[in-house]
Amino acid sequence: MTWDEIEVPKELRPFMLEKAEETLLGHKNGSIKQYRYGNLHIREYNDKYLVHMDKIDPRKNPLGHLALDAPEVLVGLASGAFGGAKVASYLYKNSKKTKKDMQVSAAAGVISSLVIGYVGYKLAKKIKNE
Repeated sequence: MTWDEIEVPKELRPFMLEKAEETLLGHKNGSIKQYRYGNLHIREYNDKYLVHMDKIDPRKNPLGHLALDAPEVLVGLASGAFGGAKVASYLYKNSKKTKKDMQVSAAAGVISSLVIGYVGYKLAKKIKNE
């Protein structure tokens, strides 16, 4: 639970907004289900609900939501794209430029993109939560 979330134990008050819609958008963080009602984001767990307000509803403005509510995702995507492209470019420039070299460069670019993107995401998330 982060500082901006409200925890509502299920046994204290089992609730769910009638108009809240189940959604796949958002970090599950181990929840069973997620719901959205406007900017309200509700995560359901076995024993509780965690509720917080997003600045922007991702169903209406996905990029705005990423920029303001989940910038760590954008950092991960950008660092993965940039890092993967740099690795692939470096390997290709220093190769004999055969078809196999192109394949190896592409594969290394994809793998490094995933690794660098994940590291960028985790670092940005750590900084955001401090």
